[in-house]
Amino acid sequence: MSGYDTCTSGRVVVGVSGSLGSVTALCRAAAEWQQTARERLLDVLDQVFGDARPDLVLHGMVVRATPGLALVETADREDDILVVGAGRRGWHRPFSGRVTRYCLTHAHCPVLAVPPSPLEDTLASAHRRNSWHLPLDVRQLSS
Repeated sequence: MSGYDTCTSGRVVVGVSGSLGSVTALCRAAAEWQQTARERLLDVLDQVFGDARPDLVLHGMVVRATPGLALVETADREDDILVVGAGRRGWHRPFSGRVTRYCLTHAHCPVLAVPPSPLEDTLASAHRRNSWHLPLDVRQLSS
């Protein structure tokens, strides 16, 4: 039923009919979504930087929109710099990079598209071998 939705994380779903009870539920759902999004953002910041946060001020912001639109509308000044991941390589390429292309096309500021790390491909390959129960030669990981 939700095949149209490409969201890979948890969602907050609410039914609204216009009744007082459904409007109250909608308000509560919005609060739940905002709290959930804030927690996810803080989790990612902690995973990436941990105790070694850079010596700069980070401001987390939760924006409700499609990713490309949200990034472009947030980086709306000409002196901003929008940094986005450039997507995957290989056979995934036709299915990735839509957000990057959107940002490159629509942003009014410079866009820095950061290519994926070569380590990502190596780890993905090791994960596939593990999930298919194929033997893994760890010497291949160091080359």
